[in-house]
Amino acid sequence: MAGRQKTVAARKKQPTATETSQSIQEQTKAFLGAGGEIKQINSGVSGQQSIAGPKHISIGNKSRNN
Repeated sequence: MAGRQKTVAARKKQPTATETSQSIQEQTKAFLGAGGEIKQINSGVSGQQSIAGPKHISIGNKSRNN
């Protein structure tokens, strides 16, 4: 007996994100008016902190002692 194909319910499309410069300006004004602060971050600096430690990789063959 051949297996049935499984059907998946179609997902509803999310509305497109449309932000205008006007709405961003209004949100920024409200944020600053509520006591928020905008910090300038230097180029090349990430705001994310690494949870994982450094990754150690080895390229090439392992040396064997005979």
